[in-house]
Amino acid sequence: MNAVLGPVAAPKLGRTLTHEHLALNFEKFYLPPPPKLEKFLKGSIGLDNVGVLRQHPHGNRYNLRFDDAESAAAVLEDVQFYGASGGGTICENSSQGLNRQLGLMQRCSRSSGVHVVAGTGFYVALTAPSARTTSEEQMYDLMLEELTIGCRDRDPSTQACKAGFIGEVGSAWPIEDYERRAIRATARLQAELGCPVSFHPGRDRRAPFEIMRVYQEAGGRADKAVMSHLDRTLTRSEDLLEFAELGCYCQQDLFGLEVSYYQLHPETDMPSDAQRIDRVKLLAAEGRLDRALISHDIHTKHRTQLRALSLHRLFVNMVAIKGRKTSSKNPPILSHEFVIQNHADIVSCVAMVFVVGLMVQV
Repeated sequence: MNAVLGPVAAPKLGRTLTHEHLALNFEKFYLPPPPKLEKFLKGSIGLDNVGVLRQHPHGNRYNLRFDDAESAAAVLEDVQFYGASGGGTICENSSQGLNRQLGLMQRCSRSSGVHVVAGTGFYVALTAPSARTTSEEQMYDLMLEELTIGCRDRDPSTQACKAGFIGEVGSAWPIEDYERRAIRATARLQAELGCPVSFHPGRDRRAPFEIMRVYQEAGGRADKAVMSHLDRTLTRSEDLLEFAELGCYCQQDLFGLEVSYYQLHPETDMPSDAQRIDRVKLLAAEGRLDRALISHDIHTKHRTQLRALSLHRLFVNMVAIKGRKTSSKNPPILSHEFVIQNHADIVSCVAMVFVVGLMVQV
């Protein structure tokens, strides 16, 4: 497996968070808060504004600059605590357009002993205004280079490293032409290398289905794809079960984000962590527990500075549900056996391994 400090043998990966960010810039997604709340959403994070900030995290520009020195210090400490809490690997999903920081990934890995796997690919068109003319072939070539030769955007002081998977490949709704080119290029490369892929769907129930249609028509394998953010995209049980029939991984990856108001899409009722677990149980009841993944998708300052919302949450704050089996083929939900079973589909690609699965050890 290609991690940012070099190859790692699959048995050494341990518990894996499959969708996280150690650094990115999310300022393009700033949304003005209600006028009455503006005074609470200026400047840094403190006790006087943290309650409002949790409901309106995208209404504070400081909170969206998750790529500065202050964020790096908090992330470094967070990854260290994640490792001390039993974490083994983090799949870092910051792709082109999000200002990933390979040097920080390497510092975090060295100081914590946690393996960090970098992604490659192209995020939503909004983050790449100067690159919207990028051709499908150019996208394919960049991803191929980063997976097999080395990442392009490393600092001269940073150790050379390869990406370990394609992701996150982002799209809005409706899907823009730039984003369709990225999905098709991803599918072609996946078919050639056999590598895993992580998708970011737009905020519409039709988006995951359309992504998979474009991806599979271009040759991509469904069983090597992860569809992220389904906890805010497919909110109805029947939609989740219908999508699971496609055979890709269904990821509930906003654990720790428990708010009654989803600022990026107010029409969506954001579920609680307990409801996210219920959705994993729903998949288990249909014999699809091996297609379930969970993570945090941390991408703002307040979720690292508020320790209860950070990378260790699934290991320290969540309570495992013991002794329940929805069928003979499924281990107890959130059990150690679940971790092992979901690690069984380890995909190798030019000395890369992507480990799927993360749960709380029982």
